[in-house]
Amino acid sequence: MEFNKIYAEDCLSGMKKLEDNSIDFVIADPPYNLSKGANLNWSGDIKNLGFGGKWIKTMETWDDMPLMKYAEFTSLWLTEVKRVLKPTGSLWIFGTYHNIGIVNFTLQILEIEIINEIAWFKRNAFPQLGKRRFTASHETILWAHTGNPKKREYFFDYEYTKETPFPEDLIKKENKQMRTVWDIPNNKKKEELMFGKHPTQKPLRILDRIIHSSTKEGWVGLIPFAGVGSECVACKKNNRNFIGFEINNEYIDIANRRLKNIGLL
Repeated sequence: MEFNKIYAEDCLSGMKKLEDNSIDFVIADPPYNLSKGANLNWSGDIKNLGFGGKWIKTMETWDDMPLMKYAEFTSLWLTEVKRVLKPTGSLWIFGTYHNIGIVNFTLQILEIEIINEIAWFKRNAFPQLGKRRFTASHETILWAHTGNPKKREYFFDYEYTKETPFPEDLIKKENKQMRTVWDIPNNKKKEELMFGKHPTQKPLRILDRIIHSSTKEGWVGLIPFAGVGSECVACKKNNRNFIGFEINNEYIDIANRRLKNIGLL
């Protein structure tokens, strides 16, 4: 497959075309399985199987699966990731408490070692208008690897994480070890939204941190759920290559316009 291209294809079929141990890193932002029931409503009388009502609902068909179907889907794509990811590589997965337990469990079943669990703290989180629970103000990011857990060959740029200043992060102190709570605002810069947006779009600043801390220039990243291409843009900005998959043609168009804007296409 060509590098630096988003394929209009389901990642389950697309990854089968990749060779074993051919990918250096994976950044996965899978469906959180949040789109349940009616449209967004803050009347206070809506319940969602104990998951805190309509938690930042996206109401998208790709984000609505029966629980066991979602667990099966998670196992299928992670199985392919394990096959194509090099033992020296890293796997990063975004999630919330709605789905991250299934992801965590599946990683353990597949014997993919979790290196860290990152809590992405959002100072600008959406308020809890129902007034019946704490305000959800973080997402979870799992960092894992597929290599031998005794050798631990994955790359980690310790100096970057310790010595780089992160002025927007009120938790990270310069020349102090980076902790597993990242204070990174979720708001996007103007250029990140100028061609359109995705309901679960990640800001480039968090992707930059992931890429710099665990990958090397020239490495090839797999983006199984490309959306509007934030991970792909972050790869190219930081001199990494990528192979992306996305099933929504509208999102692919936005992503390609973003990549063209930074001089790739």
